Amino acid sequence: MGKRILPSVGRERCRWLSFLSASALLLALLFASKTAAASLQGTPFGEHGVLQVEGTGLVDEKGERYPLQGMSTHGIAWFPQYIDREAFRTLRDDWGTNCVRLAMYTEEYGGYCSGGDKEALKDLLDKGVTYASELGMYAVVDWHILSDGDPGLHQQEAVAFFDEMAERWKDRGNVLYEICNEPDSGTDWEKIRSYAQAVIVAIRRHDPDAVVIVGTPTWSQEIDKALEHPLEYDNVMYALHFYAATHTDWLRERCESCVQQGLPVFISEFGMCDASGNGANDFAQASAWMELIRKYGLSCCCWDLADKAESSSVLRPGCGKVSGWTQEDLSEAGRWIREQFRSGR
Repeated sequence: MGKRILPSVGRERCRWLSFLSASALLLALLFASKTAAASLQGTPFGEHGVLQVEGTGLVDEKGERYPLQGMSTHGIAWFPQYIDREAFRTLRDDWGTNCVRLAMYTEEYGGYCSGGDKEALKDLLDKGVTYASELGMYAVVDWHILSDGDPGLHQQEAVAFFDEMAERWKDRGNVLYEICNEPDSGTDWEKIRSYAQAVIVAIRRHDPDAVVIVGTPTWSQEIDKALEHPLEYDNVMYALHFYAATHTDWLRERCESCVQQGLPVFISEFGMCDASGNGANDFAQASAWMELIRKYGLSCCCWDLADKAESSSVLRPGCGKVSGWTQEDLSEAGRWIREQFRSGR
Protein backbone atom coordinates (compact mmCIF):
# COMPACT_ATOMS: atom_id res chain seq x y z
CA MET A 1 0.00 0.00 0.00
CA GLY A 2 1.32 3.43 -0.85
CA LYS A 3 2.10 6.12 1.69
CA ARG A 4 -1.03 7.97 2.81
CA ILE A 5 -0.82 11.73 2.26
CA LEU A 6 -2.94 13.96 4.51
CA PRO A 7 -4.85 16.68 2.74
CA SER A 8 -3.46 20.16 3.49
CA VAL A 9 -6.54 20.98 5.57
CA GLY A 10 -5.93 17.88 7.72
CA ARG A 11 -2.30 18.82 8.23
CA GLU A 12 -3.24 22.33 9.31
CA ARG A 13 -5.84 20.93 11.70
CA CYS A 14 -3.23 18.63 13.31
CA ARG A 15 -0.80 21.50 13.72
CA TRP A 16 -3.52 23.67 15.24
CA LEU A 17 -4.54 20.93 17.69
CA SER A 18 -0.89 20.44 18.69
CA PHE A 19 -0.54 24.18 19.26
CA LEU A 20 -3.70 24.23 21.41
CA SER A 21 -2.46 21.26 23.47
CA ALA A 22 0.91 22.88 24.05
CA SER A 23 -0.72 26.18 24.97
CA ALA A 24 -3.09 24.46 27.38
CA LEU A 25 -0.16 22.69 29.06
CA LEU A 26 1.78 25.95 29.37
CA LEU A 27 -1.22 27.74 30.84
CA ALA A 28 -1.75 24.89 33.30
CA LEU A 29 1.90 25.08 34.40
CA LEU A 30 1.74 28.85 34.77
CA PHE A 31 -1.47 28.56 36.78
CA ALA A 32 0.07 25.91 39.04
CA SER A 33 3.17 28.06 39.51
CA LYS A 34 1.12 31.16 40.38
CA THR A 35 -1.09 29.14 42.71
CA ALA A 36 1.96 27.74 44.51
CA ALA A 37 3.50 31.22 44.76
CA ALA A 38 0.24 32.64 46.11
CA SER A 39 0.04 29.91 48.74
CA LEU A 40 3.48 30.96 50.07
CA GLN A 41 2.64 34.65 50.40
CA GLY A 42 3.21 35.82 53.95
CA THR A 43 5.34 32.79 54.85
CA PRO A 44 9.04 33.01 55.72
CA PHE A 45 10.20 31.56 52.39
CA GLY A 46 7.52 33.41 50.44
CA GLU A 47 8.73 36.72 51.86
CA HIS A 48 12.49 36.10 51.94
CA GLY A 49 13.24 33.47 49.29
CA VAL A 50 16.55 31.69 48.83
CA LEU A 51 19.12 32.55 51.50
CA GLN A 52 22.85 32.98 51.15
CA VAL A 53 25.76 33.59 53.48
CA GLU A 54 27.05 37.13 53.63
CA GLY A 55 29.51 38.24 56.26
CA THR A 56 28.78 36.41 59.50
CA GLY A 57 25.20 35.35 58.79
CA LEU A 58 22.37 34.73 56.37
CA VAL A 59 20.78 37.30 54.08
CA ASP A 60 17.58 37.00 52.05
CA GLU A 61 16.92 37.67 48.36
CA LYS A 62 16.80 41.42 49.07
CA GLY A 63 20.25 41.27 50.65
CA GLU A 64 18.85 41.93 54.13
CA ARG A 65 19.99 40.02 57.22
CA TYR A 66 17.56 37.20 57.92
CA PRO A 67 18.48 34.80 60.74
CA LEU A 68 16.71 31.48 61.10
CA GLN A 69 15.23 30.40 64.41
CA GLY A 70 13.52 27.09 64.94
CA MET A 71 13.25 23.71 66.58
CA SER A 72 15.27 20.59 65.96
CA THR A 73 13.55 17.24 65.97
CA HIS A 74 15.00 14.47 68.10
CA GLY A 75 16.26 11.46 66.12
CA ILE A 76 13.67 10.86 63.41
CA ALA A 77 14.08 7.07 63.67
CA TRP A 78 12.86 7.23 67.28
CA PHE A 79 10.31 10.06 67.09
CA PRO A 80 8.96 9.94 63.53
CA GLN A 81 5.55 11.26 64.62
CA TYR A 82 6.87 14.83 64.78
CA ILE A 83 7.63 14.84 61.06
CA ASP A 84 4.17 16.26 60.68
CA ARG A 85 2.70 19.16 58.68
CA GLU A 86 0.53 20.39 61.55
CA ALA A 87 3.43 20.18 64.01
CA PHE A 88 5.45 22.44 61.73
CA ARG A 89 2.45 24.73 61.25
CA THR A 90 2.13 25.14 65.04
CA LEU A 91 5.83 25.97 65.27
CA ARG A 92 5.47 28.54 62.49
CA ASP A 93 2.20 30.21 63.48
CA ASP A 94 2.16 29.92 67.28
CA TRP A 95 5.84 29.78 68.18
CA GLY A 96 7.07 32.24 65.55
CA THR A 97 9.75 29.98 64.06
CA ASN A 98 10.83 29.97 60.44
CA CYS A 99 12.78 26.72 60.17
CA VAL A 100 12.90 23.13 61.35
CA ARG A 101 16.01 21.00 61.76
CA LEU A 102 15.55 17.35 60.76
CA ALA A 103 17.96 15.24 62.82
CA MET A 104 18.93 11.83 61.43
CA TYR A 105 21.37 9.87 63.59
CA THR A 106 24.08 7.98 61.73
CA GLU A 107 25.55 5.55 64.28
CA GLU A 108 23.11 5.15 67.17
CA TYR A 109 20.45 2.38 67.22
CA GLY A 110 18.41 2.56 64.04
CA GLY A 111 20.87 5.04 62.57
CA TYR A 112 21.46 5.47 58.87
CA CYS A 113 24.90 3.83 59.00
CA SER A 114 24.19 1.27 61.73
CA GLY A 115 21.52 -0.99 60.28
CA GLY A 116 18.67 1.51 60.11
CA ASP A 117 16.14 1.41 57.28
CA LYS A 118 17.81 3.81 54.86
CA GLU A 119 14.83 4.14 52.54
CA ALA A 120 12.40 4.76 55.41
CA LEU A 121 14.73 7.39 56.88
CA LYS A 122 15.11 9.14 53.52
CA ASP A 123 11.35 9.08 53.09
CA LEU A 124 10.92 10.71 56.51
CA LEU A 125 13.39 13.42 55.58
CA ASP A 126 11.61 13.94 52.28
CA LYS A 127 8.30 14.33 54.10
CA GLY A 128 9.90 16.83 56.46
CA VAL A 129 11.32 18.88 53.59
CA THR A 130 8.00 18.68 51.73
CA TYR A 131 5.95 19.84 54.73
CA ALA A 132 8.40 22.68 55.42
CA SER A 133 8.25 23.69 51.75
CA GLU A 134 4.46 23.67 51.67
CA LEU A 135 4.42 25.89 54.76
CA GLY A 136 7.08 28.24 53.42
CA MET A 137 9.58 27.29 56.12
CA TYR A 138 13.28 26.49 55.83
CA ALA A 139 14.57 22.96 56.50
CA VAL A 140 17.99 22.04 57.88
CA VAL A 141 18.88 18.44 56.98
CA ASP A 142 21.12 17.21 59.80
CA TRP A 143 23.56 14.28 59.30
CA HIS A 144 23.62 13.67 63.04
CA ILE A 145 26.94 12.08 63.92
CA LEU A 146 27.47 11.62 67.65
CA SER A 147 29.04 8.41 68.98
CA ASP A 148 30.84 7.93 65.64
CA GLY A 149 32.81 11.11 66.49
CA ASP A 150 34.93 11.26 63.33
CA PRO A 151 32.73 12.10 60.32
CA GLY A 152 35.30 10.42 58.11
CA LEU A 153 34.20 7.01 59.44
CA HIS A 154 31.12 7.17 57.23
CA GLN A 155 32.36 9.55 54.55
CA GLN A 156 31.45 7.23 51.68
CA GLU A 157 27.87 6.88 52.95
CA ALA A 158 27.64 10.63 53.58
CA VAL A 159 28.79 11.52 50.07
CA ALA A 160 26.28 9.10 48.53
CA PHE A 161 23.48 10.35 50.80
CA PHE A 162 24.01 14.05 50.13
CA ASP A 163 24.55 13.44 46.42
CA GLU A 164 21.15 11.72 46.21
CA MET A 165 19.24 14.12 48.43
CA ALA A 166 20.69 17.29 46.91
CA GLU A 167 19.62 16.05 43.49
CA ARG A 168 16.13 15.39 44.88
CA TRP A 169 15.78 18.81 46.53
CA LYS A 170 17.86 21.00 44.20
CA ASP A 171 14.86 23.08 43.11
CA ARG A 172 13.37 23.61 46.57
CA GLY A 173 15.42 26.66 47.53
CA ASN A 174 14.61 26.32 51.25
CA VAL A 175 16.93 23.43 52.17
CA LEU A 176 20.17 23.86 54.14
CA TYR A 177 22.57 20.97 54.75
CA GLU A 178 24.26 20.30 58.09
CA ILE A 179 26.83 17.71 57.13
CA CYS A 180 28.28 16.60 60.50
CA ASN A 181 26.47 17.34 63.75
CA GLU A 182 29.07 17.03 66.52
CA PRO A 183 32.55 15.77 65.61
CA ASP A 184 34.45 14.45 68.63
CA SER A 185 36.73 11.56 69.66
CA GLY A 186 39.72 13.85 69.27
CA THR A 187 38.98 14.47 65.60
CA ASP A 188 40.88 17.58 64.59
CA TRP A 189 39.66 20.33 62.29
CA GLU A 190 41.82 19.30 59.34
CA LYS A 191 40.15 15.86 59.22
CA ILE A 192 36.72 17.47 59.44
CA ARG A 193 37.72 19.98 56.78
CA SER A 194 38.81 17.20 54.40
CA TYR A 195 35.50 15.37 54.95
CA ALA A 196 33.55 18.58 54.41
CA GLN A 197 35.26 19.23 51.08
CA ALA A 198 34.20 15.82 49.76
CA VAL A 199 30.58 16.24 50.88
CA ILE A 200 30.29 19.83 49.66
CA VAL A 201 31.42 18.74 46.19
CA ALA A 202 28.60 16.14 46.16
CA ILE A 203 25.99 18.71 47.20
CA ARG A 204 27.19 21.46 44.88
CA ARG A 205 27.10 19.09 41.91
CA HIS A 206 23.33 19.51 42.03
CA ASP A 207 22.75 22.67 44.06
CA PRO A 208 25.64 25.09 43.46
CA ASP A 209 24.36 27.71 45.91
CA ALA A 210 23.16 25.52 48.78
CA VAL A 211 24.01 26.73 52.29
CA VAL A 212 26.16 24.12 54.05
CA ILE A 213 26.71 24.02 57.83
CA VAL A 214 29.89 22.29 58.98
CA GLY A 215 30.36 20.90 62.49
CA THR A 216 33.50 21.82 64.43
CA PRO A 217 35.73 19.84 66.85
CA THR A 218 34.71 18.86 70.39
CA TRP A 219 30.96 18.59 69.90
CA SER A 220 30.86 21.69 67.67
CA GLN A 221 32.43 24.04 70.19
CA GLU A 222 35.86 24.76 68.68
CA ILE A 223 34.74 27.20 66.02
CA ASP A 224 38.05 29.02 66.53
CA LYS A 225 39.76 26.14 64.68
CA ALA A 226 37.56 26.83 61.66
CA LEU A 227 38.40 30.52 61.91
CA GLU A 228 42.10 29.68 61.61
CA HIS A 229 41.59 27.66 58.39
CA PRO A 230 38.12 28.09 56.89
CA LEU A 231 36.85 26.18 53.89
CA GLU A 232 37.35 27.86 50.52
CA TYR A 233 33.70 27.79 49.46
CA ASP A 234 30.94 30.37 49.43
CA ASN A 235 27.74 29.79 51.41
CA VAL A 236 29.41 27.81 54.18
CA MET A 237 28.69 28.30 57.88
CA TYR A 238 30.25 26.76 60.97
CA ALA A 239 28.25 25.07 63.73
CA LEU A 240 28.45 26.04 67.36
CA HIS A 241 26.41 24.07 69.92
CA PHE A 242 25.74 25.08 73.50
CA TYR A 243 23.82 23.80 76.49
CA ALA A 244 23.34 26.74 78.82
CA ALA A 245 23.95 24.98 82.16
CA THR A 246 27.32 23.67 80.91
CA HIS A 247 28.55 26.17 78.33
CA THR A 248 28.74 29.58 79.92
CA ASP A 249 30.83 32.75 79.53
CA TRP A 250 33.89 31.00 78.10
CA LEU A 251 32.05 29.64 75.08
CA ARG A 252 30.05 32.84 74.55
CA GLU A 253 33.32 34.78 74.52
CA ARG A 254 34.72 32.38 71.92
CA CYS A 255 31.58 32.74 69.82
CA GLU A 256 31.62 36.53 69.99
CA SER A 257 35.32 36.71 69.18
CA CYS A 258 34.91 34.50 66.09
CA VAL A 259 31.90 36.45 64.86
CA GLN A 260 33.70 39.74 65.36
CA GLN A 261 36.52 38.37 63.20
CA GLY A 262 34.07 37.52 60.41
CA LEU A 263 33.27 33.81 60.88
CA PRO A 264 29.76 32.80 59.72
CA VAL A 265 28.35 30.96 62.76
CA PHE A 266 25.12 28.94 62.89
CA ILE A 267 24.04 27.76 66.36
CA SER A 268 22.41 24.66 64.96
CA GLU A 269 21.75 23.05 68.35
CA PHE A 270 21.27 24.44 71.84
CA GLY A 271 19.44 23.71 75.06
CA MET A 272 18.74 25.37 78.37
CA CYS A 273 19.87 22.40 80.49
CA ASP A 274 23.28 20.73 80.74
CA ALA A 275 25.17 19.02 77.93
CA SER A 276 23.70 15.61 78.72
CA GLY A 277 20.25 16.89 77.75
CA ASN A 278 19.18 16.61 81.39
CA GLY A 279 19.63 18.35 84.70
CA ALA A 280 18.20 21.68 85.76
CA ASN A 281 17.57 24.38 83.20
CA ASP A 282 19.74 27.48 83.60
CA PHE A 283 17.57 30.24 82.21
CA ALA A 284 19.93 33.01 83.31
CA GLN A 285 22.71 31.57 81.15
CA ALA A 286 20.23 30.79 78.38
CA SER A 287 19.08 34.42 78.41
CA ALA A 288 22.68 35.59 78.08
CA TRP A 289 23.02 33.34 75.03
CA MET A 290 19.82 34.69 73.48
CA GLU A 291 21.11 38.24 73.97
CA LEU A 292 24.26 37.32 72.04
CA ILE A 293 22.24 35.61 69.31
CA ARG A 294 20.09 38.70 68.83
CA LYS A 295 23.00 41.11 69.07
CA TYR A 296 24.70 39.53 66.05
CA GLY A 297 21.65 38.23 64.19
CA LEU A 298 22.76 34.59 64.49
CA SER A 299 20.65 31.66 63.34
CA CYS A 300 19.75 29.00 65.90
CA CYS A 301 17.81 25.75 66.42
CA CYS A 302 16.70 24.48 69.84
CA TRP A 303 16.99 20.80 70.83
CA ASP A 304 14.45 19.10 70.84
CA LEU A 305 10.92 18.58 69.56
CA ALA A 306 9.84 15.45 71.44
CA ASP A 307 8.03 14.29 74.57
CA LYS A 308 11.01 12.33 75.86
CA ALA A 309 11.50 12.31 79.64
CA GLU A 310 14.53 14.58 79.66
CA SER A 311 15.06 18.27 80.37
CA SER A 312 15.83 19.27 76.80
CA SER A 313 12.54 18.06 75.32
CA VAL A 314 10.07 20.90 74.83
CA LEU A 315 6.97 18.72 75.28
CA ARG A 316 5.81 17.26 78.58
CA PRO A 317 6.78 13.55 78.92
CA GLY A 318 4.02 11.43 77.47
CA CYS A 319 2.23 14.45 76.01
CA GLY A 320 1.23 12.44 72.95
CA LYS A 321 0.03 15.44 70.91
CA VAL A 322 1.97 16.23 67.75
CA SER A 323 0.57 19.73 67.16
CA GLY A 324 -1.63 22.45 68.62
CA TRP A 325 0.10 22.30 71.99
CA THR A 326 -1.25 24.24 74.96
CA GLN A 327 0.89 25.56 77.80
CA GLU A 328 -0.02 22.43 79.77
CA ASP A 329 1.48 20.28 77.01
CA LEU A 330 4.86 21.98 77.23
CA SER A 331 7.79 21.25 79.50
CA GLU A 332 9.54 23.99 81.47
CA ALA A 333 12.04 24.31 78.61
CA GLY A 334 9.24 24.36 76.05
CA ARG A 335 7.36 27.19 77.73
CA TRP A 336 10.54 29.27 78.00
CA ILE A 337 11.81 28.83 74.44
CA ARG A 338 8.34 29.36 72.93
CA GLU A 339 8.22 32.79 74.56
CA GLN A 340 11.74 33.54 73.38
CA PHE A 341 10.86 32.69 69.80
CA ARG A 342 7.58 34.59 69.95
CA SER A 343 9.29 37.72 71.28
CA GLY A 344 11.90 37.57 68.54
CA ARG A 345 9.64 37.22 65.53
